[in-house]
This record gives sequence, structure tokens and C-alpha cells, in this order.
Amino acid sequence: IYLIPQMSPIMWLNLFIMFSMTLILFNQNMYFSFKNYKINLNKINHKTPKTNWKW
Repeated sequence: IYLIPQMSPIMWLNLFIMFSMTLILFNQNMYFSFKNYKINLNKINHKTPKTNWKW
């Protein structure tokens, strides 16, 4: 009989918490590292050429 060492449930819980916290912190870093630029549509001049449709 080969005895395979297994992790206890509390160690699985610690591993899950560690990976979850890493994921949350990484996502927060990525979210707050970029500035959100709001585009003000009123300041942009939209020039649409007038067209005469002659069907």
C-alpha cells in the first residue's frame, strides 16, 4: 500500500483564501491603475456634410 500524503481540509481552505485574495488584489490593481477618460460629446464638433439625394 502506497500512502500518498494529502492535504488537510484546513490547508485547502488556506490555499483557496490565498488564491482568492491574490485574484481580488490583482483585479483591484488593474482596475485602479487606468484612468477613465470621460469623453465630453458637446465639445467635439460633429460636422456632417449635407447631401442632396437625387433618386
